[in-house]
This record gives sequence, structure tokens and C-alpha cells, in this order.
Amino acid sequence: MGYESQIQFTLDTICPWTYLAKKRLDKALTQLPSESSVTFKRVYLPYQLYPDASEEGEGKYEWYKKTRYGDEEKMKKYTMLMSAYGQAEGINFKFGGTVANTLHAHRLIQHYQEAKGPDTADKIINSLYQQYFEEERHPASDETLLRAATEAGIEKSEAEAFIKDKREGLMETKVLIRDQVGNQVDSVPRIVIEGKRRDVELEGAKEVDEYVKALNKVIKESS
Repeated sequence: MGYESQIQFTLDTICPWTYLAKKRLDKALTQLPSESSVTFKRVYLPYQLYPDASEEGEGKYEWYKKTRYGDEEKMKKYTMLMSAYGQAEGINFKFGGTVANTLHAHRLIQHYQEAKGPDTADKIINSLYQQYFEEERHPASDETLLRAATEAGIEKSEAEAFIKDKREGLMETKVLIRDQVGNQVDSVPRIVIEGKRRDVELEGAKEVDEYVKALNKVIKESS
């Protein structure tokens, strides 16, 4: 009988490092031995890097320059570095658009992860990342969320009703975010791969081979 290992992936939808980590983890999962008795199930957990950000938001480039890097030269170095990392993973990073509160993006992910499963949540997250980082769209506007939901196969009318009801699933999502803070999470991505003997925890965006090594460790210890 096989063993199912849960991969807990803690993310924020406006964190470029979580986008890289997800792309690399996706690659790593395709490189595992086909005869493995272990199956991996991803569960996405919410975290907000900037919980005090407004829902309307502000310009992303200037915000990053002001709050994270301090001047134009350092900001240019950051954009060059992220562009190179992204290109290697098939991500076309752009640096315009809006930084804004991600609570309702997390609410959407968590609701449909619970209602329709991790594969649907995975597709929603992929769309949110692409829209925000590659198309410079608002990270949690109704339009962005609706597109993410429909691209994940959710009926438009169903998704619209959920997105418009800002209170549905809100408290549950806030509790999950507080739980991550209570678990000493202070940055993302954070990946925990459950094993029979021990869990493997990875913080920050690792290289593909590091994820492969961690996954194979769980497979080996579970046999």
C-alpha cells in the first residue's frame, strides 16, 4: 500500500520568490521515479507579506524602490536578477502594475481548495501569478479573481457570486493566516514535505535539484 505525503506550500500571491519556488517544485515533481510508492498531495496555505496594504494599492515599481531597495541602481539590479531567474523557469517578470492587499486572493484560493480540491487551487494560483507578475494586473481585483477562477474551470456565475460576497470564507482565511504567523512563519515560500519518519522543511526558493533531493528523501524513508 502506498504512502501519501502532503506538501504544505505557504505563499503570498505577490511574492516573486514563491512564484519561482512553485515553478521549480512543479519541475521537481515530474523528475521523481515513476515506480515510487509515495504520492504527493499539495496543500496551499496563505500568508500575507504586507497585511496593511490597501485594497486599491499603489504603483509596484516605485513601492519596491522606496520600501525594499532605496534607490534606482539597486532596483535595477533587482529587476535584472529576477528577470534572469524568471527566464530560466519560463516566467516573463514585469515590474509595473500595483502592489495591493492579497486577502481576497487568498480567500478565493482557500475556498476552492476546500470545495474542489488542490488541483483547482493550483490552477487558480498559476493564473494569479501570471496575471500579477507577467501581465501587471491588480493582484486581487474582482476582474483578476474572476479570470483566475474561470481559468481553473469554475463556472463564471458561481465564481462571480463568491467573489462579490466579500464575507464568505473571510474569517476562515484570516484564521489560517494567523495560524501561519503562530507557526513562526515570517517569510515565504515555506514548504514542508511530510514524511513517515520526519518532515522536510525548506524555506526560500530553492533550486530544482534541491526539491528533487528533498522529495526523494521522503520517498526513501517511506519505503
